[in-house]
Amino acid sequence: MAWPTVKKEIPSAMELAYSRELASFKSEVEQFLEISWKLPMREQATDRKSLARTFRSEATRKGYLYRGIPKRYGGSEQAADPLRAQIIRDCFERARAPMEVPGNGVTMLTPTLLEAGAEWQREMFIPKTLTGEYRWAQGYSEPNAGSDLASLRSTAELVNGEWVINAHKIWTTHAYECTHMFILVRTEPDAPKHDGISYLLLKLDQPGVEIRRIHQISGQSDFCEVFLENVRTPADWIVGERGTGWQVSRTTLKHERNAIGGARTARTFASLVRLAQATTVNGRPAVEDPAIRDRILAVEGYVEAQLCSGYYQLTRDVSGNPAGILPLLNKLGATAIGKEIAAIATDIIAERALQMPSGSGSGQRHPEEWLNQIFGSLALTIAGGTSNIQRNVIAERGLGLPRDAGR
Repeated sequence: MAWPTVKKEIPSAMELAYSRELASFKSEVEQFLEISWKLPMREQATDRKSLARTFRSEATRKGYLYRGIPKRYGGSEQAADPLRAQIIRDCFERARAPMEVPGNGVTMLTPTLLEAGAEWQREMFIPKTLTGEYRWAQGYSEPNAGSDLASLRSTAELVNGEWVINAHKIWTTHAYECTHMFILVRTEPDAPKHDGISYLLLKLDQPGVEIRRIHQISGQSDFCEVFLENVRTPADWIVGERGTGWQVSRTTLKHERNAIGGARTARTFASLVRLAQATTVNGRPAVEDPAIRDRILAVEGYVEAQLCSGYYQLTRDVSGNPAGILPLLNKLGATAIGKEIAAIATDIIAERALQMPSGSGSGQRHPEEWLNQIFGSLALTIAGGTSNIQRNVIAERGLGLPRDAGR
């Protein structure tokens, strides 16, 4: 039984073709990539980090990267244009070319500083963040303050022109690779819990900082616990006013949620289909098993709905209309779809889900290499605010429903 071709027809009322001007821009980006990111050049490079750094610098100069960041901070300072930004993302992904430096610094801290930081903070921190010289850890979650982040107990006291910080943070991704941290701490102990928090910046390479990697069930150790004992940072390394860190943190989370909500669920789904075609279950391809086939078809419907929702959000961006709670809905939808795809993959690979990834480096995804996707799908339902927290925000702020009686 052949797997049917997945139809991608769009209703005629929905015009998704690029204009002549945008089609020309797409060709321009593709030509740039053909010249600046040639395969032989990448294969022969002895210093891939240096190659990526040089490429990013040239791509920024051309206006393709760091588009929303002013030139004085190291960006390309382009006018907001969601369609051009989407074209760039698509072209760079197809060419497997480096986009912006990965990590919290570019996706979370930089937009937060642009919105809430002092001018000297933008000048000092953003340029080196864009080049990757400064790498930022996110100091939010604590052992007893995860979803209820406002219950955090980490403190900072102003002493002789410096903040003295005592904190215990957890689930801090890649902290062992970071040079700096943006952190939420309680600076006003007598204020209501949301009003007594400040948003501080600090260096991690100093006495009193201890970083412990957490061994995960997947065999990786990307998450960390971070202990800060009498760690110091200058008094003016505070973003926003003292005691307003909760409002500043919401700016950061907004960008984190947008990044997660833009996950390529369609590509992950396509990988699932290939897995089902290539993997044998009970002597035949998994795709021919009626139960698995039904589940794949069901999740395809969600993927298509998510795709249309993404188009709608893009349309609102292009027209200058606020997206409202749509980014929250898309983040929630993307993580739910990812979790279901991972569940189907788990059933397809069966006992091989207990194996560790082969790390073959062949460029092909072996069945057991779905392990990281499976565990990662669970992590993304927590990152940027748990799914239940997202539902509460959508219900209360988007739909105007009352808060739970017990909250």
